[in-house]
Amino acid sequence: MELVVVGAAIIADGRLLSAQRAEPPHMAGGWELPGGKVDPGESDEDALVRECHEELAIKVRLRRRIGADWRLSDKAVLRIWTAEITEGDPRPLEHLALRWLAPHELYDVDWLPGDRPVIDTLAQEGLNI
Repeated sequence: MELVVVGAAIIADGRLLSAQRAEPPHMAGGWELPGGKVDPGESDEDALVRECHEELAIKVRLRRRIGADWRLSDKAVLRIWTAEITEGDPRPLEHLALRWLAPHELYDVDWLPGDRPVIDTLAQEGLNI
């Protein structure tokens, strides 16, 4: 069975929220879109809303899916939605840091390889949700 990882391209005031990984060691320090694994019996969308609450202490509304399945490995795929914050201010509960990036700053952080193609797509679209 394939592992499904979901991620949120949270956009506010024309900026994208990026999150710096704290773990595991081989990913620590890299930047990603917030999100995580889908639990058995959970929908992708419900998992993403849950992960944003657990990782950032916010509630989000998912907008649209970006692309199809982004291949992370032969056993895992990444699914991304644009999202907007409906409640709370993001806090790095499970990350080293958070950073809001304007379109011209999207490549100022060291994105993890799995997120980079998504960032390229968002950059081409100008962060339009």
